[in-house]
Amino acid sequence: MLLTERERLREELVSLAEQYGHERTALMAILQEVQRRYARISEYAMQVIADLLDIHPVEVYSVVSFYSFLGEGQQGQFVIRLCRTISCDMAGKSQLARQLENDLGIRFGQTTADGKFSLGWANCLGMCDQGPAMLVNDRIFTRITPEKVHGILEQCRRTFAGQPLPPQGDGAGSRGRPAEQGRERGTAPLGRAAEGDSP
Repeated sequence: MLLTERERLREELVSLAEQYGHERTALMAILQEVQRRYARISEYAMQVIADLLDIHPVEVYSVVSFYSFLGEGQQGQFVIRLCRTISCDMAGKSQLARQLENDLGIRFGQTTADGKFSLGWANCLGMCDQGPAMLVNDRIFTRITPEKVHGILEQCRRTFAGQPLPPQGDGAGSRGRPAEQGRERGTAPLGRAAEGDSP
């Protein structure tokens, strides 16, 4: 018997609840995994998660809508977030923002027509001493210059051509990622796994 998209999603969410637990404390871990797999968290997914954790759906929605790393809307394969704290601003964030918009042909808050790149802001990446900082999916880049932006975007494009990425370096941060990401640095590839249809 073929599973519908919703049935498949429900099975995955049940499995995640078994893995992380059925308590409210498992909410963030489950949401992050759904976001990682599907690049979005649908209203249906939020309802199922609420049922599995025995909490109100409004609680789930409030977490999804609060964190910029989670979202209901479809995002690109590569989600680029530029830090907009005062320290990154003083280190040249505005030039990087213009460079990213020019290179990708989109503005912040938009996704490219081919669905490969989304551009957004991050309120703090915890790399104030190494700014300006930028996050591409789960990988952080520090001391970014407009010239380095070209290389980073090219690395992303090469993953679509099936070419391996070079070792992490060339501006990659050394202190890990924000706490919301919940993984050690270097454990996830730059690209996002494409697993089935979006929920």
